[in-house]
Amino acid sequence: MLSVIGVDEQVPDLSGKTVRYINFDNAASTPPLQATMQTVNDFMPWYSSVHRGSGFKSQLSTHSYEQARDIVASFFGANKTDHVVIFGKNTTEAINKLSYRLDYSPDDVVLVSMLEHHSNDLPWRPRAQVEHITTDVLGQLDEDHFDKLLQLHKGRVKLVAVTGGSNVTGHIPNIHSLAKKAHAHGAQILVDCAQLAPHRVVDMKPLSDPSHLDYIAVSAHKLYAPFGTGALIGRRDTFESGEPDQRGGGTIKLVTTDEVEWASPPDCDEAGSPNVVGAIALAKSLRVLGGVGMKKIAKHEAELTAYALTHLNKINGVRVYGDTSPRSSSSRLGVIPFNVKDLPHALTAAILGAEWGIAVRSGCFCAHPYVTSLLDVSQAELAKFRSDVRNNNFSTMPGFVRVSFGLYNTTKEINRLTTALSAIATGEYRGRYKKDIKTGDYVVASWPPSFTSYFDLSQRS
Repeated sequence: MLSVIGVDEQVPDLSGKTVRYINFDNAASTPPLQATMQTVNDFMPWYSSVHRGSGFKSQLSTHSYEQARDIVASFFGANKTDHVVIFGKNTTEAINKLSYRLDYSPDDVVLVSMLEHHSNDLPWRPRAQVEHITTDVLGQLDEDHFDKLLQLHKGRVKLVAVTGGSNVTGHIPNIHSLAKKAHAHGAQILVDCAQLAPHRVVDMKPLSDPSHLDYIAVSAHKLYAPFGTGALIGRRDTFESGEPDQRGGGTIKLVTTDEVEWASPPDCDEAGSPNVVGAIALAKSLRVLGGVGMKKIAKHEAELTAYALTHLNKINGVRVYGDTSPRSSSSRLGVIPFNVKDLPHALTAAILGAEWGIAVRSGCFCAHPYVTSLLDVSQAELAKFRSDVRNNNFSTMPGFVRVSFGLYNTTKEINRLTTALSAIATGEYRGRYKKDIKTGDYVVASWPPSFTSYFDLSQRS
């Protein structure tokens, strides 16, 4: 569909040969688009500091940086009158920034779904009373419970913090329905779009629309632009008052020894020298994705998901979690959690990497409450895990193996995955693996891959 850097790289396997790398870890990070990398290279000769330099390069960099801000706003349906785009490192930083910006008291309530990445749960706990929206047996958000919480805490709910798409099961909550209900109860809504944005259209909608989104957060490294940036897009009126969470260069109009006049948004919330290159990379990736068409991308990935579920469900010994029906593929993301028989999840992941050249992820994916709920982990088991972790023993941590698709993945790659899992399920793997109890990871004994023969920073002059 698009030219993506690194998809044809050969990596070593345990047999001593090399094999074409398959990346099924897109929910963590995506590789860069070729067009994005080219844009970065084209810009670098003109790179300079932004906003206050008088030189041509500085002015060009400033123009490009602000142009990137406009592109990001437009892609997500934001407008300059009502919204502001604040660049930062990633979604985690964006949500933390918002948590400091919203003036809540300990009696105020923030509704957080059980599906959340820790980045959309932990920042709210010190700021207000957090109540968790439960999920059903498939790990899907329980909107009836959401309604009950709105009624139970009527008048006190200030914010609904919910993922746009789960990084564990691929479930997509009905965010605009949740937004409409939140607004009817006088609350705002934040949607963590880190997982949703690379795969679906995200439209914040005008503030006059009852189903509008008040705030969204995105990460460029999940949008085929891994150059260290992300964005918080939200209501301009929120950032026009109060004080920024980080203070320093670029955030002020005037400073005396006694007082500070803060700059207008977004400048007041972008302390220090910004990641100009990252912002330009993000904007370019969004333009490319928009040119392809998010609906076309969604259709391709839905076909991959349906294909994968159909074949995974047939493998004896493989258990898929969440919604396992291929018919649901168009209403979910291409994120599939599973386990193989009684093998530790980290061992399955290690075998796929070392013997098949297939990159996956294993563990709890920064969503411990959600994963342990899906696994039906008892309180006694949780207590045991907690005790082990406090003793730096991560070897008993529960979790899944996760495959996650990007726009460049193919059914041929899925065939190799299912062949590998069929072999693993019957004990057909060659390596002798050892566990590192401090990380919970498995590595092949006596097989240290030679990283420096592929890339060695110390040898680059």
